[in-house]
Amino acid sequence: MKRFPSAHATHPQWTMAVQLVLAQLRAQMALPEYAQSPALGLVYITLPYASHAARILECLATELPGVSDWAGAAGAGVCAAGVEYLDEPALSVMLCDLPRDQYRVWSGLTPLPPAMRFRPHMALVHADGNTPDLPDLIDELAARTASGYLFGGLTASRAAAAPQFAWSGPAQGLPPGSAADGVFAGGLSGVAFGRGVLMASRVTQSCQPIASEHRVTSAEDNILLALDHQPALDVLIDDLGLDTSRPHRALAALRQTLAGLAEADEDGVRRTGDFGPGVRVRHLIGIDPGRRAVVIADEPQPGQRLAFCQRNARAARADLVRICAEIREVLEPRQIIASDDDADANETAPASGARICGAHYVSCASRGGAYFGASAAQLHAIRQTLGDVPLVGFFADGEIAYRYLYGYTGVLTVFAERAPG
Repeated sequence: MKRFPSAHATHPQWTMAVQLVLAQLRAQMALPEYAQSPALGLVYITLPYASHAARILECLATELPGVSDWAGAAGAGVCAAGVEYLDEPALSVMLCDLPRDQYRVWSGLTPLPPAMRFRPHMALVHADGNTPDLPDLIDELAARTASGYLFGGLTASRAAAAPQFAWSGPAQGLPPGSAADGVFAGGLSGVAFGRGVLMASRVTQSCQPIASEHRVTSAEDNILLALDHQPALDVLIDDLGLDTSRPHRALAALRQTLAGLAEADEDGVRRTGDFGPGVRVRHLIGIDPGRRAVVIADEPQPGQRLAFCQRNARAARADLVRICAEIREVLEPRQIIASDDDADANETAPASGARICGAHYVSCASRGGAYFGASAAQLHAIRQTLGDVPLVGFFADGEIAYRYLYGYTGVLTVFAERAPG
């Protein structure tokens, strides 16, 4: 495989933005270091283009007839290598040079084939956050992959029907002009990848624990009753060091506090004091002084681990750099002894000396803009650590990794090629 052609543009008129993207893609495809006949296109648009989604896909499919498959979604923003677009009309496209027998575009209308015909190893997922039983559907989909690993995110929730793209023309016997049939809203869609596609993926957190983690010992629905056999509200007050005689200050601290939840057997708070990838951050949505309980936006189960936390931009940047460095280590391993903290890796085992052909990044919408200190700062951090690699992605209203739905995270996935010899 060669470098994946990628392009991005913003313009008040979607037709002009598409033409700018096509010009960039064609210029790259004429260069020897870029793929000349990629088969899979990933396309992401912002909400101002949502009503034009069908025409955008139809135009891309018509102008790039060699690209037989398309997938993507509308997000709160889109990103490319070193660039982000938030709250403005924009699109970002990457053309992936992958063997056609090593991936499948899927959706609720065109589900994955039986495992005997195609066994996914990993899968990219786009999902509508209003889909009923979404966590269960994500878990079921992860179970259909050999690795149990998904990556992706939720489409923009500000749109009543944020579009998703999932089209495979030749498989459906459709002419290019029917590409508009691959645009729909609701449910889940994406791309499943076979073991022959070399990939590496990591989750980066935005929050940092403010105290040690606890074990959930009693809970009822989304009401956290006891931690370490102590009333949950008392534990929260102790962890935050709250002075309950000053309720206004206490409430201000509570509004900034979140809960990091992890399964008993997964990576929670690391020895370094930060969160591992097994932690899902959830909002505190209330307290129950009468029961000395805390209400969170999840349904905690006895035996799970929980740590109260707060967002921390400096820790988030350091964690982003860390996962980029880990991905580089997977691709260009040195003779070192791995630590236990490396166990969160998920990849299709790229060989020594493999190089990145393209990257995919899903960021929580709250991590964009000036959160890291400047616009597109997290995209610059990725480029500085991984190098100037093609990248496509979007800003989500919830991130998907492993078999879970996350918040306040970034999910970085790279496509790699084994070095010859």
